[in-house]
Amino acid sequence: KFCTPIQARSLPSLLRNEDIAGQAQTGTGKTAAYLLATMHRLFKGSDRGNIPTTRLQASPRALILAPTRELAIQIKKDADVLGTYTGFKLALIYGGVDYEKQRKILQTGVDIIIGTPGRIIDFYKQNVFSLNYIEALVLDEADRMFDLGFIKDLRFLLRK
Repeated sequence: KFCTPIQARSLPSLLRNEDIAGQAQTGTGKTAAYLLATMHRLFKGSDRGNIPTTRLQASPRALILAPTRELAIQIKKDADVLGTYTGFKLALIYGGVDYEKQRKILQTGVDIIIGTPGRIIDFYKQNVFSLNYIEALVLDEADRMFDLGFIKDLRFLLRK
């Protein structure tokens, strides 16, 4: 019914396509805020016609990175609920599970990739998908990713 404080402060900026950094306790709606803003961005991009019709099938438009598979799984569950009627295709990509199954999902073409940096970079380096059409990037728990030593991986992805 009402926005939480983090949602009220972040959504106006996110909906104007501004970059933000936010911090709030667990359960305050951070994930919903950035998922809604990301999906809004993808809709707006489509409306503006800035996505070439010739883009590669395996070219995601948004990338959401998490430090752990558990967090990536939770984000994907939330995205499935919030994106039920959007038509966006989502992929959950992280290590320790069936590699070929994830590869096939990416090769069919997805709009949003949610996952951990290592496995995402692995597929990127194998040219399974392109980062050329990324419109939105989310680093969930960025501080934790830095603490866990993902800084080189994040720099690599940001350069691409």
